[in-house]
Amino acid sequence: MRCCRYERGFTLLEVLVALAVISISLVAIAGQMISMLNTANTMQERTYASWIAHNKVTELRLANIIPEVSTSSGELDYANREWAWRAVVSETGVESLYRVDVTISYPGGEPLSRAVTGFIGEPVPPGQSNRAWSRSPESTEAPGERE
Repeated sequence: MRCCRYERGFTLLEVLVALAVISISLVAIAGQMISMLNTANTMQERTYASWIAHNKVTELRLANIIPEVSTSSGELDYANREWAWRAVVSETGVESLYRVDVTISYPGGEPLSRAVTGFIGEPVPPGQSNRAWSRSPESTEAPGERE
């Protein structure tokens, strides 16, 4: 028999140090993943709020009436969540052009999530919206075409 036997392998101390390094790394990775998930949720909610605000401006445009200078608000359910909206219609200083500021937040006065501004002009009869691009009201020629 030999007096001192050296076996190949890791000592208990080396294994514990390796496990400590791996556990610290895994905790850091988990923290980054949680941060990324929170950011993704925030971006999703901002996107939904932006869509809701744009939808409200579009609803006012599609009503095809001259909007009243006023403030309106309400709540709605979108993407399995409650949202509060507030629309402020104001004059712009240009005749027949109105500014609409729509803000979207969570019900109960939680912090503002998104704000969108749109403009609404005087409504035109259906089918007449593109006449402004032609040379004359009777012309059927597309803009840029020459005889």
